[in-house]
Amino acid sequence: MTYQVDNSGNVAGALEALLLLTAEPVTEFELAQAVGVPESIVAETLAELVAFYTETGRGFELRQVGGGWRYYTREEYADLITRYVTEGQQSKLSQAALETLAVVAYTQPISRGRVSAVRGVNVDGVMRTLLARGLIEESGNDHESGAVLFATTSYFLERMGLQSLDDLPPLAPQLPEVEELEAELGQLAEAAVANSATAGPNPADLAQEPGQESPQ
Repeated sequence: MTYQVDNSGNVAGALEALLLLTAEPVTEFELAQAVGVPESIVAETLAELVAFYTETGRGFELRQVGGGWRYYTREEYADLITRYVTEGQQSKLSQAALETLAVVAYTQPISRGRVSAVRGVNVDGVMRTLLARGLIEESGNDHESGAVLFATTSYFLERMGLQSLDDLPPLAPQLPEVEELEAELGQLAEAAVANSATAGPNPADLAQEPGQESPQ
């Protein structure tokens, strides 16, 4: 088949942009609502993308799992990725990763969304790096929103040379106390829920991925 970049009014490009942002499978219904086209067009375009990635030998693929669609690296590169991640644990954390780790350490347990709200950027890639390095871990779910919560690990304490979280240095005087920060995060979360109920996807959000921070 011949793949057209502007297939279905560039629906393919829009779907790629949306799926690159997601950490969980997204249904065809959700994608159709976001792009503003019928589900049949979305299903057809997704099938064409699957075939295109296979025919061109891409290192990733688009899979339909759990009732939705999501990008995955191809199985034949599993060993390569494992070596890269393992060896990468010897490298230093980036400034973005250190800042994200600090937010988790001082406000844990905390959801990924709240970490993003504090830092003002998408932290999905950075959080995956911290998880892969064993510095943070899942610690249950928020009883109100159901969002996954994250906390630091014993390995984090070991690497920091701390006996417990009580040994963390106090926040700088110019920074808000944890309680104030949590209150502000709560307000941001409520505002986000209210906005999502009345507004469609923000075009600026769809363009976030290329400018995301390096997860290293």
